Amino acid sequence: EVQLQASGGGLVQPGGSLNLSCVASGFTVASRAMSWVRQAPGKPPEWVSVFNSGGSTAYADPVKDRFTMSKDNAKNTLNLQMNRLKPDDTAVYYCALGSYGPTLAVLPKFRGQGTLVTVSS
Repeated sequence: EVQLQASGGGLVQPGGSLNLSCVASGFTVASRAMSWVRQAPGKPPEWVSVFNSGGSTAYADPVKDRFTMSKDNAKNTLNLQMNRLKPDDTAVYYCALGSYGPTLAVLPKFRGQGTLVTVSS
């Protein structure tokens, strides 16, 4: 059974940093494409980033050069390091199994429970 458990969200001031983690079970993170998506209050889901099975990564324009994905294969975990956070980054962040991109319209089927990130002074 595929399970994803995200953590690391919280309240941070603009310009601050957070690191989100997503522990996976039921599959091996190292060999699968995985993505981060987010949903701000009252808005549709938004694709954030993807770590493809071949090792390449891609990021949405609003987070490019501020967010970095990585995998910890020993812990079967996906991470998202978020720097220079902005109020517009406030959202529930979901890790998801699969390769998603800018055309994302609905939350992925295989996703974690989400972790809330609030950027506010």
